[in-house]
Amino acid sequence: MPLFAGFATSLTLIVAIGAQNAFVLRQGLRREHVLPVVLTCALSDALLISGGIAGLGALLTRSQLALDIAKFGGAAFLFLYAGFAAKRALNPGSISPADHAPAALRSVVLTCLGFTYLNPHVYLDTVVLLGSLANQRGTDGRWLYGLGAVTASFTWFFTLGFLSRKLTPLFARPRSWQFLDTAIAVLMATLATWMLVP
Repeated sequence: MPLFAGFATSLTLIVAIGAQNAFVLRQGLRREHVLPVVLTCALSDALLISGGIAGLGALLTRSQLALDIAKFGGAAFLFLYAGFAAKRALNPGSISPADHAPAALRSVVLTCLGFTYLNPHVYLDTVVLLGSLANQRGTDGRWLYGLGAVTASFTWFFTLGFLSRKLTPLFARPRSWQFLDTAIAVLMATLATWMLVP
């Protein structure tokens, strides 16, 4: 039961549309560095969930400075990415792999790490919430709960990253790509604003 409970709780938290999921979806549609992106997201979740189970959540909630750095740094990062998405929306193009030069792997992974670690909600969801829920399962059940949560993360990111390519024919039209980038720009700007509201 702890394994299933961890899986269900983690999946519920991860599936919500957010900046990280939008980035993974975009990379999947472009078929660009998908494996490194989904591995970065899933392994980061595994690290954060494990840290929460090991007691990092209690330390994090006591550090207002750490929360403030994540809050303001994350908001600035999201506003910047919203600007990039808005610029792409104004100059839409085809996502056919033959029609664009792929971004450098290093740049893509660093962007992915930004979406992961500059989001204060990732710490609240994975480290604090999942960590505390896991620790309620006792010594024997907490790591099973964590394993379930990590499994959900791997399942979700690999599914989103690799199955999104099924939508590629739809996004071969510049207009569809323009709608997606507009939605991403609005989402990023909204999330950044929400972070800054007390």
